[in-house]
Amino acid sequence: MTIFNVHQITDRISSSGQPSRDEFQHISDAGYEVVINLAMPDHEKSISDEGAVITALGMSYIHIPVPFDSPKECHYTEFSSYMDALRNKKVWVHYIVNARVSAFLFRYLQDSRGFTPAQATTPILEQWLPQMDDVWKAFISRAPGQL
Repeated sequence: MTIFNVHQITDRISSSGQPSRDEFQHISDAGYEVVINLAMPDHEKSISDEGAVITALGMSYIHIPVPFDSPKECHYTEFSSYMDALRNKKVWVHYIVNARVSAFLFRYLQDSRGFTPAQATTPILEQWLPQMDDVWKAFISRAPGQL
């Protein structure tokens, strides 16, 4: 797969940047059952009919638009609720670059799956940390453990 910034976290959770229409077929072929999209629908790289593309491939689609400059606790709560409900499903989570997904998963994996901070840190999150603004630093600081 050539999807941008792909990272397999567990045997049931993977994350990435924005897949193309064709790449969603690869995700389906790999046995993923659900795609969660955290991107804003008006981003220039978003696929306007992504939900239709995904459901046509037999997967479920969940869209939680998270503004890059203002992630809210309600976004994280909604994300966590879905991830908990989908615990036994194979889930693909994406945004345009995978930065915000890495922050959401950093918190979620510690909160709900018992990961240590080191286990919950993806290479994408490590790469982003030096440039991360205060909004996102505050967001990840709510995780049980810190980097």
